[in-house]
Amino acid sequence: MDKFLHPAKTIRCGAFEFDLKAFELRKNGLRLKLSEQPFQILAILLEKPGEIITRDELRERLWPGDTFVDFDHGLNNAVMRLREVLGDSSDHPRFIETLPRRGYRFIAAIEEIRPVAALQTGGTRQLDGSNNSEVTQIVASTVPIVREDPQPNTIGRRWLILQRISFLVAGLLVFAAASGIALHYVRGMESGKINPAHNMSLVVLPLENLTGDKEQDYFADGMTDDLTANLAKIRSLRVISRSTAMAYKGTRKPLSEIARELRVDAVVEGTVLRAGDRVRITAELVQVSTDHHLWADTYESPIGDVLALQNRVSSAIVDEIRINLSPEDKQRLAKTPSVSPEAYEDYLKGRYYWNRRSGEGFTRAIGYFEDATRKDPQYALAYAGLADCYGIIGATIYGTVPTSEAAPKAKAAAIRALEIDPSLAEAETSLATAKFNYDWDWAGASEGFKRAIELDPKYATAYQRYSLYSIAMGRFDESFEQIKHARDLDPLSISINSSFGWRLYLARQYDRSIAQLRGTLDMDPTYEWAHLILGQAFEQKGQYNLALAELQKAVELSHNTPLMVSALAHAYALSGTRSKLKNY
Repeated sequence: MDKFLHPAKTIRCGAFEFDLKAFELRKNGLRLKLSEQPFQILAILLEKPGEIITRDELRERLWPGDTFVDFDHGLNNAVMRLREVLGDSSDHPRFIETLPRRGYRFIAAIEEIRPVAALQTGGTRQLDGSNNSEVTQIVASTVPIVREDPQPNTIGRRWLILQRISFLVAGLLVFAAASGIALHYVRGMESGKINPAHNMSLVVLPLENLTGDKEQDYFADGMTDDLTANLAKIRSLRVISRSTAMAYKGTRKPLSEIARELRVDAVVEGTVLRAGDRVRITAELVQVSTDHHLWADTYESPIGDVLALQNRVSSAIVDEIRINLSPEDKQRLAKTPSVSPEAYEDYLKGRYYWNRRSGEGFTRAIGYFEDATRKDPQYALAYAGLADCYGIIGATIYGTVPTSEAAPKAKAAAIRALEIDPSLAEAETSLATAKFNYDWDWAGASEGFKRAIELDPKYATAYQRYSLYSIAMGRFDESFEQIKHARDLDPLSISINSSFGWRLYLARQYDRSIAQLRGTLDMDPTYEWAHLILGQAFEQKGQYNLALAELQKAVELSHNTPLMVSALAHAYALSGTRSKLKNY
């Protein structure tokens, strides 16, 4: 802990109080959550209010040369979080001014507060003569120094102090009563006496990669995915899926706006720094309705212990939002499989390319997942990743691998994953997908999808795949219900939104399909499958010019995969422009 010049001081600035001894920040008497480094920066700035504190000085005070940290990113993020808590802005600062490439200074007017005992009056007299030293100490610690008159009138000064003490005691009594009511309410919630109106909901925003190396993005994205998956294990917690969260990667939207768009109560944000064989995660939990920073902390571990580190972060978040965990939730949250660091690295790269949802991406993902299973033959999630890829890469949608090759590999990988970990909804979904796509085993597919949803009711892909099975069976209403449920869980998923448009197309609701797919392409204009289905919907309506434009785009984006080329050729044939067919 850094040693500051005035460790016993409390400083007031408007509604804020900075207690440099207790390392606390309060606003209107209520404590705000602020992690260590932002508070250290605040304390250093308050040592010399109005003066520039250089970046070099902050580096020396906070991050010695041998400290494991990226200084520039660390300082920028710490100052950003400090400003968020203070409600400050770098463009129009009220508290902290940035001097570009030089440093920072605290520019607001401040008032120093000291205990009454330190004043020249010789102490504080009890109001009622009783031995109420505890209240007197609490009150005394908030009485400001009077600086204007070096020799004030003693009677007037005492009267001023007593008057302030009276107000503060009254405030304390009101606060105590309110605290009792609040405590009763919280205990009632924790004991089940009071039911919240809805389950707590949150989103884990993409963790920021502090290395500055874009090649390491897969690692930060993987940490985001795993933290999201860990929290999603809690049945009473609604967690927004990773693909929706990833839509906010790199954006600078206010947290309140993101929360409003996703209809969540809280936001988790943070950073990841990887150097050599060590990883550091800094995470913060913000209750958006009150802009209250509930919790923030930093965790560091060797790369080999990163899964345990993620569990520590998840447990801290769950503790802070005070969710009552069932025994099953506790068991799921405590589960930390042992994985070799090298296999985990390959697994993260595989998931990174899988999430691109393209034929080329699947091919690269398969290579990394296979490497992961070779390095750690007991790595269930790596086998599940293989099953995911093979489950669709040989199907009609992509068709870049012959079915005769993809089908047995998809089933073998899914079965192996379930042998290692029978609780994996991902593997159960992949096995059901293989039975549906390749074997036409309708009963087996249905049973598998239902089992996957039972294992993880918040796994959106299980509902997405089950909806395709349902519409193939002619159960349109059931299919729409399932795909809507998938979209509720993952509202900004390009894959799920495209699937919704496809279900509408299969139900011959072409206008609704077109509207849905256009909205999907507004989110990602490069998704070839959405262009394919949109083109086919226009074709069904006889709007061939629009159909050809969309299908040509699908062919370009997919690099001439058979499905896209055949769809374009079919549209040319129907439109009467047969001269174009010779190119396909």
